[in-house]
Amino acid sequence: MTITPEASLIFLKLGGSLITDKRQAESPRLDVLARLAQEIADARRHNPSLQLVIGHGSGSFGHITARRYGTRDGVHSSEEWQGFAITADAAARLNRIVTASLLSADLPVWSIQPGATLRCEDGRVVAGPEETVGLALARGLIPLVHGDVALDSVRGGTIASTEEIFDWLARTLSPQRIVLAGEVDGVFSADPLRFPDAKPIRKITPASLASLKAGLGGSHGTDVTGGMAAKIDQAMAMAGRAPGLEVIICGGLQAGNVARSLLGAADWPGADWPGTRVSSQR
Repeated sequence: MTITPEASLIFLKLGGSLITDKRQAESPRLDVLARLAQEIADARRHNPSLQLVIGHGSGSFGHITARRYGTRDGVHSSEEWQGFAITADAAARLNRIVTASLLSADLPVWSIQPGATLRCEDGRVVAGPEETVGLALARGLIPLVHGDVALDSVRGGTIASTEEIFDWLARTLSPQRIVLAGEVDGVFSADPLRFPDAKPIRKITPASLASLKAGLGGSHGTDVTGGMAAKIDQAMAMAGRAPGLEVIICGGLQAGNVARSLLGAADWPGADWPGTRVSSQR
């Protein structure tokens, strides 16, 4: 495989369903994390000019406590603020595990706690860590963020997903591609874990989105930030704000998918993009 180095910035999300077993509380998939870290390191060796912002979901860590306390919908009582703090701690515990895995692959990852600078207004991000993330990139680091709790001017407190944080960061950092790696290899005509005959959907555009929504499945574990349908909406919104930006939704359980998404389909002769491409272009 011949790689032509090309300067690029890519946002990569390691989904909670990919790096944890969302059906069991606080169950990281350490073997999956180790392989993904190696794929990312290999991609950077092939293309030394590749810049990355990595994010990860909370999976079976933060989502379970957030659901228990209803953190996404608002935080007002002392019990709910206690839940806010517990949820933040759970998300941070998984973040330490992810950070350690990536550092073990010699990736210069720097964990940036989003909740320290995130501010929301009725569940919508209005301020975030873009300055710190930008400065880290300029110094050759790989910023690592994650879905986190946030203070909210209307709800008191809430949760911002990794996709929502990426959406905010993309407005100033202008990535060329956003890769969302989860448990399922892209988007299907129906939930493939329930309907084995479901057909893969290779590309989604605004024209095709409406007809697909009825078949999109939800999350297979506890997910307070929405299932696949919500993630498709977020992906389309991100693609629509930046001409030429594509969002790749792929399955990280299949070896090589993340590397292909980072390097580009052109670098894999005879291969197309893994999973599903979401584009605002027809």
